[in-house]
Amino acid sequence: MAGMALGVGPGVLVLQLLWGLALLLCLALSRTAGRARFAVVLVTLGAAVLSAALLLFPREDEHPAAAAADEIVDTFFIGRFVLLAVMSLVVLGCLFLLLIYHLMEPVYAKPLHNS
Repeated sequence: MAGMALGVGPGVLVLQLLWGLALLLCLALSRTAGRARFAVVLVTLGAAVLSAALLLFPREDEHPAAAAADEIVDTFFIGRFVLLAVMSLVVLGCLFLLLIYHLMEPVYAKPLHNS
């Protein structure tokens, strides 16, 4: 188990670092004025595309070595995908709430004369 840190592999740490930096950048951009605020969507989409690319990146050689006598079985496979589905739904819900409460916030007219 070379390359393990905190019980997880380097790929998980890279994904955590990527989404942590994306979250910090989104928080910083959400405080800006003007059109720079809408870059939050691009940062999120960029992090999602980069995550998909990292997840699809081959982890082993194209010609794997002969199988050993012991076979490692992933017992938490379904649990991970359920967790991924729930987290995806939460992100979509948060983006929907961002659209409703932040981006589509009404701009009220100011009175022309004080009388």
